[in-house]
Amino acid sequence: MLRKIIKIDEERCNGCGACAAACHEGAIEMIGGKAKLTREDYCDGLGDCLPACPVDAIRFEVREAPAYDEAAVERAKAEKAARAGGTLPCGCPGSQARALHRPQETASAESAVKPRSQLMQWPVQIKLVPVNAPYFEGANLLIAADCTAYAYANFHQDFIRNRITLIGCPKLDEGDYAEKLTAIIGGNDIKSVTIVRMEVPCCGGIENAAKRAIQASGKFLPWRVVTVTTDGRLLEG
Repeated sequence: MLRKIIKIDEERCNGCGACAAACHEGAIEMIGGKAKLTREDYCDGLGDCLPACPVDAIRFEVREAPAYDEAAVERAKAEKAARAGGTLPCGCPGSQARALHRPQETASAESAVKPRSQLMQWPVQIKLVPVNAPYFEGANLLIAADCTAYAYANFHQDFIRNRITLIGCPKLDEGDYAEKLTAIIGGNDIKSVTIVRMEVPCCGGIENAAKRAIQASGKFLPWRVVTVTTDGRLLEG
């Protein structure tokens, strides 16, 4: 099939291995001191490896290539995690994306003092979450700057509850979230999008990426932006 896939310029490659470490799918390996795309069917075409390369030796091209095989990628990840003692390369526990099922809560004095987590899935980092997962179907999506949960005290109840959560920091993370968010929104039955950002200017990156993703998906979805101030107040719009 004709699709977008990465191309590595081996002459420019300095053998640092940063791209192989950044490729969550395991499509890139270091062979003979050079990075090589060894599994075309593992390359999802999103390019997390591009910003990791310090010598700009990786680019996209459109050519004939096998389709991205997500099931094979997940099996390979699980096998690698088992060999490594059950941890992912990033050091996070667990070997694959999963939904989190919460028991029904009843109102009590204890639940008021010790509120429970409302997180519905794992992982939550935009860079780590798979593009297609069962929990995306029919989901209300929360795209949030990671500082927001620290600044706003009732974040779980007001935002995470009944939503699938994606977090990131546009200042610290390399690359643009828009392409991956477009794939998530365009390729799944997303019902709505809530964007939560901090009031600081750099947080505009996550808002802009989410808006561009909604537009690029071609879908007409209800969406809103909520801004959290550094002293923990909410500003709509």
